Amino acid sequence: MSFEAETAARIAANDTNSKLKADAQALMDSSIRAQYSYNFSWMGRPIIQYPQDIVAMQEIIWRVQPDLIIETGIAHGGSLIFSAAMLELNAACGGPADAKVLGIDIDIRAHNRAAIEAHPMFRRISMIEGSSVAPEVIDRVRQEAIGKGRVLVCLDSNHTHAHVLQELRAYAPLVTIGSYCVVFDTIVEDLPAELFPDRAWAPGDNPKTAVREFLAANSGFVIDHTIDQKLLVSVAPNGYLKRTG
Repeated sequence: MSFEAETAARIAANDTNSKLKADAQALMDSSIRAQYSYNFSWMGRPIIQYPQDIVAMQEIIWRVQPDLIIETGIAHGGSLIFSAAMLELNAACGGPADAKVLGIDIDIRAHNRAAIEAHPMFRRISMIEGSSVAPEVIDRVRQEAIGKGRVLVCLDSNHTHAHVLQELRAYAPLVTIGSYCVVFDTIVEDLPAELFPDRAWAPGDNPKTAVREFLAANSGFVIDHTIDQKLLVSVAPNGYLKRTG
């Protein structure tokens, strides 16, 4: 059996390993309480992601070879820097030479903007300040996507059901067949409500509930369960949506 076949078999076996899955869920619960995702950076900028999801995104970016990555939610800019760095590596290996990352955030704080603009990877980055669901912002993003052969979307801003559903309806159609719309923080649905006392989202009102409603009306996207089975520890369970049609 080839290494790839052995890997696929291990990943598939994870789905029926009840102890492993329970241990992973327990780790998610305790690590979120400890604000574990705030401990990491990418090329000097805080990325606020779990390492497992960072690796998953690297695999997707390499496989898809996108011309454009659209990201809602910028924060400190680590994810933008990460995506730009992956596109730089793709280009060095013969991928799209002029691939770009477009970040959208309702509030790009001055010190974060300055740090992003000063970073060596900024040459592949552009940013829009405004609500990701505002019509004028959506129109600008759609203009950026015109003519792009492969588009990848990552949603990681306001995590309420209504907001994420609006983002999905606006940006998922820009995803090209074979690429992904990645919806972060679907994990909120699987955690105790007490973890989100000061947030607008909670179990029953979060990215995962938005994904369910979106998929019920959009047959061209499917959850890539192999990513969930591989990672186990992830803030985006059922959030890796692959466009199939």
